[in-house]
Amino acid sequence: MSTLYDYFWAADRATAVDWAVGPDGDWRNGGSLDEACADRLEVKGLDPNVVLGKLVSFAAGIPFGSVVDPELVWPDPVEWPYGRQAPPGTASPWDSGLILQELPESWRDALAGVVEDAVPMLALQWWDIEETRFADYLHAEDSVRTFVGMARRARAAGARLYCSCYV
Repeated sequence: MSTLYDYFWAADRATAVDWAVGPDGDWRNGGSLDEACADRLEVKGLDPNVVLGKLVSFAAGIPFGSVVDPELVWPDPVEWPYGRQAPPGTASPWDSGLILQELPESWRDALAGVVEDAVPMLALQWWDIEETRFADYLHAEDSVRTFVGMARRARAAGARLYCSCYV
């Protein structure tokens, strides 16, 4: 079983939830991010909390431990605190295999602010982390450019970055 991560940007949380989860919360039978938004990246092994967080720490020039964590958007942490049992006859959204996180605005801005000359060094630093394996350095560099470009487009649109995780 693999874990897939979809990174995309949306104007607000409601739009992100609608695109990633669907109107009824049944993401398996609803629409897809392919249909909803053109600017998205589907990857394996690039989780937002550690792997992308490390890229952000390199881009911002701060220790990884100082990076603000992404915020859980779905399942709604107020309506469905982790571990809460679903009432009889209903399913918990935690059992659906999907979570949606909003990446901090500081992440978007750090990535959007990366200058072209810095990309090769960021890619080299990111390629060297132990939490993921890129096919080669060029794959890491291409991934950095993709995230930087997406962050720039999101910032220009006044939007936020999101990550949906499918197990």
